[in-house]
Amino acid sequence: MPTVIPGRFTAQRDEPFVVFLIGMRINRFWQFKKWLPVVNAMPKMMQVLLSQPERGLLGSESFMRIWPLEIIMISYWRSFDDLEHFARSKDDPHLSAWQDYQRNIAADGTAGVWHETYLIEPGSYECVYANMPVFGLAAATTHIPAVNQRASARRRLQAGHGAEIVEIRS
Repeated sequence: MPTVIPGRFTAQRDEPFVVFLIGMRINRFWQFKKWLPVVNAMPKMMQVLLSQPERGLLGSESFMRIWPLEIIMISYWRSFDDLEHFARSKDDPHLSAWQDYQRNIAADGTAGVWHETYLIEPGSYECVYANMPVFGLAAATTHIPAVNQRASARRRLQAGHGAEIVEIRS
């Protein structure tokens, strides 16, 4: 189990990056033979990415909900080009897993898949981790104390933008 680090921390990255969320929801639980191969493809993909950091994966976190069974992964990438190259390359394990999903599951609804992709510019994000292990974006980038100009969400965003963020009240 990762060590909890007391205090407040945030993440720092001075270059653009990509946040990629991907998930799979099992709609017909008892049809293991259809959806289990798709689930089992993910460890191989992660093994390739983690053993070859030059491919652009900065880090990831995975979560599972028991009912309905859903698996979600948040990943941080150096660039959209790196993410897309991994997804489309015939030499990487993702493309064949995607083709298997399309061939065996997509039409009958046994399982659903989704993803969201966010392109993040330096200074246009903020995060805080209080009394947590190194986690999320901070684990994928640089984990730094959330003090002084990084002590609040507004100050972290201002520090990243180098300018005051105007508060809008309705």
